[in-house]
Amino acid sequence: MQDVVVHVTGGAISKEESDAYVARGREKYGRALERVDVKLDGEYADIHYYLTKLPFERIRRITGYLVGTLDRFNNAKRAEERDRVKHSMEA
Repeated sequence: MQDVVVHVTGGAISKEESDAYVARGREKYGRALERVDVKLDGEYADIHYYLTKLPFERIRRITGYLVGTLDRFNNAKRAEERDRVKHSMEA
């Protein structure tokens, strides 16, 4: 598991408290964290989580199906996609 940068302003927190904020963020969002900002104001802590970026996969609507790739299409569906009229936008 990667180390998460915890940036604290307005005071200081213990290592245990810092680890608890990181664990809470991972549990709450179910994703890896890039950074955690903690702003202390007396008894209150304002916590902001920065999540790691997820890879983006293009999804297209082809022949009535939402697909990311054509690898599961049979030959007829592949031909149908190949023969489509593709429109482009020019600036």
